[in-house]
Amino acid sequence: MEGKIALEEHFGISSFGVYASKMAAGLDQSGLVDRLLDVADLRLAQMDKSGVELAVLSLTAQGVQAEPNAQVARERAREANDVLAGHVAKHPGRFAGFAAIPMQDPDAAAQELERAVRHLGFKGALVNGFSNVGDAGTGEYYDLPKFHPFWERVQSLGVPVYLHPRDPLPGQTTIYDGFPALLGPAWAWGVETATHALRLILSGLFDRYPRLTIILGHMGETLPFAIARVEARVNAFPRTNVLTKPVSHYLYENFYVTTSGHFRTQALLNAMSEMGSDRMLFSIDYPYEPMDKAARWFDNCPVSEADRLKIGRLNAQRLLRL
Repeated sequence: MEGKIALEEHFGISSFGVYASKMAAGLDQSGLVDRLLDVADLRLAQMDKSGVELAVLSLTAQGVQAEPNAQVARERAREANDVLAGHVAKHPGRFAGFAAIPMQDPDAAAQELERAVRHLGFKGALVNGFSNVGDAGTGEYYDLPKFHPFWERVQSLGVPVYLHPRDPLPGQTTIYDGFPALLGPAWAWGVETATHALRLILSGLFDRYPRLTIILGHMGETLPFAIARVEARVNAFPRTNVLTKPVSHYLYENFYVTTSGHFRTQALLNAMSEMGSDRMLFSIDYPYEPMDKAARWFDNCPVSEADRLKIGRLNAQRLLRL
């Protein structure tokens, strides 16, 4: 399929090396840094070969979220967004941007998002999980009331926020002791991100801001497959369930799911069955995943051509107002 739009495509800035995560553990890392820093030559050539018309770029994990100093986070987010705006300006028909956001300071995060959307033309934001605050062992999740000003601004701007994974806090990794392969994208990232998403739902965030839109990668971080059981067991705790609607309602109405890094037909069909094809988006997770592999898989999936067009292009056009 030609004309695909991909939404979880990463770039790097050499000055952000201090924040680099172990996200590529277990992957072929040869040339990875070069592919992150390259935003035009190699990337555009691969996009052409893979039928990808537009890539929405975002700063690679852990990005700004790993900076424990709020003032520094504000400065680094602005730096990253200005660099990305320069890349988009050079290739406006091929690239768009998701902003890096300094969630260590919710008011500043709201202001930077507005600057990125209104002045830089970005299509939303990508946050790399919780944000470190004060030190590397302390993190804050975005269901806390202190983040309401940020979410209010997100809703008023009408843009999505991509909730990207990161590893759990160092003090919360005991279950992975002796099994380092389970950290990172193999398992820990999905557990961490799905739990973060459920915190957002169960906090009542989407009752307060019903027009919020969150994007989850990697076929929904297992939530489309687990939501029925989650809902059933949450309902068993009525005193702690403050929601006005079923848990699944928020997944169906406030979330989109992408195919990034999860090129499995059975998983796609199950996610479509649970979420509906209108809530699915094509993505690759480049350069951590091969662009040609993702495109070849998607182009040959046994779905209707109408669904392929929606997932590959039309849903992203509608969501991002392209």
